[in-house]
Amino acid sequence: MKFREHQIQVGIVKYLRANGILVFAIPNGGQRSAKTGAFLKEEGVMAGVADLIILLPECAIFVEVKNTNGTQQRTQTAFQKRVEELGFKYYVWRSVDDAVDFLRKIGMLTKTGSKYDCNQPDIDELECYIKGEQL
Repeated sequence: MKFREHQIQVGIVKYLRANGILVFAIPNGGQRSAKTGAFLKEEGVMAGVADLIILLPECAIFVEVKNTNGTQQRTQTAFQKRVEELGFKYYVWRSVDDAVDFLRKIGMLTKTGSKYDCNQPDIDELECYIKGEQL
């Protein structure tokens, strides 16, 4: 059985929060009236914005949640490109296992309270790593 993106995102959020990670959603989807859509657009809602934002010390990470076969829309890839051009990290996660792997790589799987440095070069596809330690 394939999990819907909603179920995957709920699992990711619960897992990250259980490990002390500040994560929040940007609810861009859903059916709404034209009036409500225009109102939200005036407030800053923008097509293609990632589903989740994770905040670590001096580091913001954007996560798009997709099911196993899901692909990004054109607006989502454009947002990803812009985010990466600005120097931020962007991931497409397809399961809670992606969040588990991420926390393992940054040393937060057990709430170690480690320091991060997101301005260092990537190591082994790791976008953030513990200061002074190679993983």
